[in-house]
Amino acid sequence: MGAFKEAGWEWDFRWRRPLFDNEIEMAVSFLSDVTQSTIQAHKGDQWEWKADPSGQYTVKSAYLVLWEELSEQQQDGAFEELWKLKLPSKFVIFAWRLIRDRLPTRVNLNRRQIQVGELTCPFCGGEEESAGHLFLQCGKIISVWWESLSWVGLSGVFPNHPRQHFIQHIHGMVEGVRSSKWKRWWLALTWSIWQQRNNIIFSNGSFDANRILDNAVFLLWTWLTNLEKDFNMHFNYWSSNIRAAFLNRGG
Repeated sequence: MGAFKEAGWEWDFRWRRPLFDNEIEMAVSFLSDVTQSTIQAHKGDQWEWKADPSGQYTVKSAYLVLWEELSEQQQDGAFEELWKLKLPSKFVIFAWRLIRDRLPTRVNLNRRQIQVGELTCPFCGGEEESAGHLFLQCGKIISVWWESLSWVGLSGVFPNHPRQHFIQHIHGMVEGVRSSKWKRWWLALTWSIWQQRNNIIFSNGSFDANRILDNAVFLLWTWLTNLEKDFNMHFNYWSSNIRAAFLNRGG
């Protein structure tokens, strides 16, 4: 099969290949995102450089973007800590997008002039779905974080931005908490929140806080089983003794 052109793009099916298993979920997520976009048939496509008010690319603006990102990483160490976790790439990329506020939340899609129908949070329906609200400030999600914090004897006010919340998980640990587990837990829980959000939007699912926690606990256990040689807890024991598993335990 040859190539054809559509809306200014050329597709060449001679180069297509089957997706690897780890690419299927990414492809499904991408297709779910783009199905919400509206193509402007009566307006020509053109390149626009967002880093400059003029919309035109300049070397200076590119340099400033790169320098700003480098400075941010050096200031708080968030990305350095993220890369150290050595998790499957799709989870690290997800966390990187969340920390950078690059996930396709309804607020972000609307900011990019993509029609999304409504901006409200699919969990509570009361506030706009920004990353800060969806993952941290939503009334239905706060209780999920409080539950996990209670496992290690922590309490406090949540930041408004996921980046600050991740840093809080890096530096705000109590004595005895296994550092790598606690950081991985943050990724497992935010991933589980995002998956339930997508299930509600695209599959008419319903909110279930217990399911979010259960999925995150299982995901973290799976990571530890595959990544840590001295971790040999059976899942039933792990999930039934989750507090002890975070505090002063092998693995």
